[in-house]
Amino acid sequence: MWRIVQRKCVTNVISLVQNHVRTFPVRALPVRSTTARLRGRAVVTSLARFSSTAAREQSSQDDESGFHSIIGDGEKPTGQGTRMEFQAETRMLLDIVAKSLYSEKEVFIRELISNSSDALEKVRYFNLTGKSLESPDRALEIHIGTDKVAKTLTVQDTGVGMTREELVDNLGTIARSGSKAFLEELKKGSVDPGTIIGQFGVGFYSTFMIAEKVEVYTRASGSPGYLWTSDGTGTYEVGEAENVQLGTKIVARLKPDSLEFADEDRIKEVIRKYSNFVGNPIFLNGKQVNTIQAVWLMDPKDVSEEMHEEFYRFVGNSYDRPRFTLHYRTDAPVNLRTLLYFPEGKPGLFDLSRDMDVGISLYCRKVLIRHRAENILPKWLRFVKGVVDSEDIPLNLSRELLQDSSQIRKLRTVLTNRVVRFLQDRARKEPDSYREFITNYGIFFKEGILTGQEQMEKEEIARLLQYESSKCPAGERVTLMDYASRMKPGERDIFYLAAPSRHLAESSAYFEAFKARDVEVLFCYEPYDELVLMTLRQFDRKNLTSVEKEMRQEKESVKVEEMEGSLPKSELDALTEWMKDTLGGKVSAVKYTGKLDSHPCVVTVEDMGAARHFVRTQFAGIPEEQRYRLLQPQLDVNPRHPIVKKLAELRTGNPELAALVTEQLFSNAMVSAGLVEDPRTVLTKFNQLLALALEKH
Repeated sequence: MWRIVQRKCVTNVISLVQNHVRTFPVRALPVRSTTARLRGRAVVTSLARFSSTAAREQSSQDDESGFHSIIGDGEKPTGQGTRMEFQAETRMLLDIVAKSLYSEKEVFIRELISNSSDALEKVRYFNLTGKSLESPDRALEIHIGTDKVAKTLTVQDTGVGMTREELVDNLGTIARSGSKAFLEELKKGSVDPGTIIGQFGVGFYSTFMIAEKVEVYTRASGSPGYLWTSDGTGTYEVGEAENVQLGTKIVARLKPDSLEFADEDRIKEVIRKYSNFVGNPIFLNGKQVNTIQAVWLMDPKDVSEEMHEEFYRFVGNSYDRPRFTLHYRTDAPVNLRTLLYFPEGKPGLFDLSRDMDVGISLYCRKVLIRHRAENILPKWLRFVKGVVDSEDIPLNLSRELLQDSSQIRKLRTVLTNRVVRFLQDRARKEPDSYREFITNYGIFFKEGILTGQEQMEKEEIARLLQYESSKCPAGERVTLMDYASRMKPGERDIFYLAAPSRHLAESSAYFEAFKARDVEVLFCYEPYDELVLMTLRQFDRKNLTSVEKEMRQEKESVKVEEMEGSLPKSELDALTEWMKDTLGGKVSAVKYTGKLDSHPCVVTVEDMGAARHFVRTQFAGIPEEQRYRLLQPQLDVNPRHPIVKKLAELRTGNPELAALVTEQLFSNAMVSAGLVEDPRTVLTKFNQLLALALEKH
């Protein structure tokens, strides 16, 4: 207990002195204080050494205090080291690695931890294969220490260490990776090589991005300790050293512009970002920092709901709960370990933006490769959060960028298809929860259809959509597959109608004929729904057809004589001709139809959905006459409607009133069709009509 109290006191004194040094910079002191400054630094250094020594001596009591560290400074070189030169091409490659291979300097921590993890895995492998090792039962750990005063960062492991020959081969020659050679050896046996992270043998040299000098102390079983040093300019030195622990210790003496990496909080942030799930304990200044499990590698049956919620908050940086969880693994056609979450809360405005990053973190053997892997899932699935871990990912040297390869495209296809099938399954098994989900997130799937390239892919996404139907009560929704399953033999069209609400859809002039024929119609309430269905075009080899378009394409001529209560054909022909002349260039044709009942007329265009979209987005600034020429509207009148019959009388009895009524009928039909940019523009003629009608009274 005394040792623990003593160590805590020492740690407090060190912290106090370091804070004093930071508060009163050395360069600000007068010249006469040089000796005092040096003594102060010596005190800090001595205290740090004492603290490290105490930690090593009292490792058996570490669990009691929560502090555990193996980092000390007892290693010392013995004799003169041998100076060696990198080859010319190696020096060139070293410069590339140190200056331009990695876009973020912080990744050097990931590379050093990965190397340490490999060294620990080798110890496990040698123990399994019965190879004789010194201290085979030692704890397999990675320790990291920061020192703001000494401006150093230390990474130490209890792995296999290196002999002098291995030091020269692995650190003196870039791209000759000990891990890669070990991996090749493992492939010859029965041990899974997936635990070995390093592939290219250049990760260690990323340390020179932030270090002006790197020291490596290492000792392998049955071998003396060695010290490898280099400033990264073309030479390195190797010599024996004493008091070197089994394993490898790397001391990076930081450059002036990289002192942030002597800060404990900064290192903790990087570890949690890149290496939180490495399969060995990582201690930072005596405290373990990788405490969250790699949940995606666990058996789904062993993961509780609470574990999923905690992990979801970690990977998704979110405070809600997952609505659905997709946790699976597969080895074909690609190796995948996947854990995906579908949020419970509604998407925010930023979530709807296509600038929002995809929420998938990509790992390779538990090491983070890309925090936001935008090319692993399509952009329309950017709301999905989680982890994808694959050993089949082809990486470039820095591990930061994924190569655009057939393997990546295959991975993307496999994941996308799996997500779609999973959601289809949720729709069947959890209909109420899925209905709420698709209400909030359906816009993303519609985006997927609008931006998709392959018809098959679009149809798979379309299976997830739900719409209200004329055959079902308000609030109940059906899928396109439900509609198709109810179609009669020989029917080839799935009909839909765009309207702001169910009431307006059911009272629409375009719906009347379908209601009379008892034909099912899907109601689309969102402005972009009809664009989605227009883009989709077909589903299950059936045409997606707007009821408005079907009305324009009347297949048989109307037999007025057989329509009860209709105007005579001769009067009707004269009326429609007169109406076309009265409306002038606003209409392409005026015809009569038998598909209307309670409405006097409707306007149809060749493609109503596209026309409405054009009106909403591009009508501003276009002269009125040109707008009608672009739309080419056709006016279809109901020869049985009282207004139409009265209009036939007014045409000769009161031409002025008849013209105003005709203009108003056309304007009303254009508003009903959604083809008027601003409905207020029809009020002027409407007021004139009222004034003229009221003159008689």
